[in-house]
Amino acid sequence: MTAADILMLVSVICIWSLLLVNVVLIIAGYLYYIQVENQPAPELRGEAPFVSILVPAHNEGKVIVKTVESLLALQYPRDRYEIIVINDNSSDNSSSLLGKLQLKHPERNLIVLNTDAVTGGKGKSNALNLGFAKSKGELIAIYDADNTPEKKALLYLVSEIAQDPKLGAVIGKFRTRNRDTNLLTRFINIETLSFQWMAQAGRWKLFKLCTIPGTNFIMRREIIERIGGWDVKAIAEDTEISFRIYRMGYRIKFQPKAVTWEQEPQTVKVWFKQRTRWAKGNIYVIVKNLKLVADPAAKLIRFDILYFLSIYFLLLTSLIMSDMLLILNALGYVTTTIAGFSSFLWLLAITLFVVGTFVTLVTEKGEMRLSNLWLILLMYISYCQLWMVVAAYGLYTYLKDLVFRREAKWYKTERF
Repeated sequence: MTAADILMLVSVICIWSLLLVNVVLIIAGYLYYIQVENQPAPELRGEAPFVSILVPAHNEGKVIVKTVESLLALQYPRDRYEIIVINDNSSDNSSSLLGKLQLKHPERNLIVLNTDAVTGGKGKSNALNLGFAKSKGELIAIYDADNTPEKKALLYLVSEIAQDPKLGAVIGKFRTRNRDTNLLTRFINIETLSFQWMAQAGRWKLFKLCTIPGTNFIMRREIIERIGGWDVKAIAEDTEISFRIYRMGYRIKFQPKAVTWEQEPQTVKVWFKQRTRWAKGNIYVIVKNLKLVADPAAKLIRFDILYFLSIYFLLLTSLIMSDMLLILNALGYVTTTIAGFSSFLWLLAITLFVVGTFVTLVTEKGEMRLSNLWLILLMYISYCQLWMVVAAYGLYTYLKDLVFRREAKWYKTERF
């Protein structure tokens, strides 16, 4: 075998290993979906615990009113929850809009914490820490400023965590509110259903593991107090705090009946900036926790560490390597005798991707359309290929920030 053959073979094995892992997660996630659908919704027993809802917001004037009004309308005892909006160094009309909401609802526990460039403007983690310092709930719920949770979302989250002391947090599902805006938002909607919530469902079904998303989740106050709050250096604060919850011996459960609807990026530029931040943030968490792979006490989170490590380093490298070799072989610069076999495996991988993704969509009302098959295929050859660029650029910016010791900043996703 030539050197090119060896590199190609290694790349194919790595790609297919991770592909099969995701197929297993999809199957397990589907089984969990069937299980949850056949079960009654979780019910709250006894007195409702007091909940503090934190909403970090930076220049969110376009969406903040709808978000707060949806939180005020939650089906949860009004005197048993408070809403704390951290208006973090905003330069738009957020402060005025929030002030009007307070005047409109004087009887409600609506607290607005306005910060400036000195006290705030240092990232989402810092904003959450400021809001937490003002909170009094035994349970802490987080919602992003562009969210409109369904009325029973909080009730379902609280009911789950109140029933099991082993749960440190419970996460819900988020859906794409603007999914029909354009082709990009349709791709994001598919990605969210297939690779966000279905993967979460599969990991919970198989390993009793979940990773906290940035929104629509609840956690115990004592956990935040014990770990000293959110890591201000982490721009993927959700993944980072998940790992710390695991290390404390708690589990994080997924309850798909707790649903929130959020606004997703509508332009490639905004999407690229957001996803690069996610990639860079997850790389920070991987590096921070890499030493735990060999720690027997951290066996609960070993799968997640290896999974994220494989996705952001092994898979990225393998995809780039195999694509380069196929291109160089076609141009005649290198010779690989297994290029044809690799092409067959590539086509088979596409088939598995399309079928597996479509299966995840049929679990959602309004998504079981044959036209989605063509949309998923188009997504594979376009949207998914951009992921490699996002992951590579995320790694580059992480290393750049590390070298120049740049502080974490508030990466604002543009609203529409």
